[in-house]
Amino acid sequence: MELYTLSLILVAVLFVCLALGLWVGFALMAVGLVAMVLAAPAPPGPVFATKVWGALNIWDLTALPMFIWMGELLFRSRLSSDMFKGLAPFTRRLPGGLLHVNIIGCALFAAVSGSSAATTATVGRMSLPELKKRGYDDRMAIGTLAGSGTFGFLIPPSIILIVYGAATEQSIARLFLAGVLPGLMLAALFAGYVMLWATLNKHRMPPLEPAASWREKLQGAMLLLPTVGLIVAVIGSIYGGLASPTEAAVVGVVGAMVISWASGGLTRAGVWGSVQGAAVTTCMIAFILAGAAFLTGAMGYTGIPRALAAWIGEQGLSQYALLAALLLFFIVLGFFLDGISIVVLTTSVILPMVLAAGIDPIWFGVFLVLVVEMSQITPPVGFNLFVLQSITGREIFTIAAYALPFFLILVLATVILTVFPEIALWLPSTMMSR
Repeated sequence: MELYTLSLILVAVLFVCLALGLWVGFALMAVGLVAMVLAAPAPPGPVFATKVWGALNIWDLTALPMFIWMGELLFRSRLSSDMFKGLAPFTRRLPGGLLHVNIIGCALFAAVSGSSAATTATVGRMSLPELKKRGYDDRMAIGTLAGSGTFGFLIPPSIILIVYGAATEQSIARLFLAGVLPGLMLAALFAGYVMLWATLNKHRMPPLEPAASWREKLQGAMLLLPTVGLIVAVIGSIYGGLASPTEAAVVGVVGAMVISWASGGLTRAGVWGSVQGAAVTTCMIAFILAGAAFLTGAMGYTGIPRALAAWIGEQGLSQYALLAALLLFFIVLGFFLDGISIVVLTTSVILPMVLAAGIDPIWFGVFLVLVVEMSQITPPVGFNLFVLQSITGREIFTIAAYALPFFLILVLATVILTVFPEIALWLPSTMMSR
């Protein structure tokens, strides 16, 4: 069978499975099975068993459930309330005022959670009622939260970077380092846009609140101390050479329990709920990884990835042209699939092309995560949109319209990262070479 015809059949099978509501992991397995039956000389059963075992029997993946559990514990604590009270004295006099709490709060929670949806929900449940009470514009309050909630994918410890590292056999510690500066750059771009918008739309901003006293700032700093301490303990232990990502995840879970207990939010029901939430999320990701591993093996037998890589080489596309095409491709996928599904579904096909074009796989991981962040705020399946719909009661497409400026800033961030790849590569090359 010709590769072109086979490719069309496999794409059709995938979309039919997804349209029927089949879980993404099982849809990937179905596509892999069809590919094996149509084009592979090997029996599907042994290939399935070997590939799935190899994909899930990876030590670095043990960090995944621990980081998810850490986020679940903090989600049930009073961390978001303390973060709002702690950040308010430092942001209320900035152009944009307390809107910056959404941005900085999401960046801080992302650094101890790793989950985009958890970041959006945790910060949103505290900040949105407070911003509404103070008279802030609903469009900007919801839009900044929708955009900033995507930090959970990029700022380490990022769950999706762990998935990418496991799928592509890249160093998770290097990927975490590579995500730091792009994450800070993205937060700075969001803050800059909020300042510009507030300056140009003063009539839509509430009156300036009085400047915070040194006493209020000190009290705020004390409320932020547990969060900052947990970030230092988790991230610092990895980069200081004291712990592997998996061991640092355990440190994070213990720290999250201590913070939840100290804030009065640790109950038996809360701990059990956090375990259940972490188990469900981990199993969902494991099914997707298993399906993607089988599909990757099947695609290897079909020869489609090699043919695509050779075709790209024959076109003579520059790196910029290839990345521009991939950017559009991932944006379209983001309308239909969640971020983790996009990563595991595409890496087996895309990575050979990327490597053939001479693109660094660590840098590409950050580029991919930046693009995947857009899928969180694009309808109809953007997870952050669903989270905000449950909090605000607004219609999904309305929330997506509020988030549109931040979607465009994400596109700008990918362009900046492409032109200046050192933003992602400088920290790993500096710290990991010591």
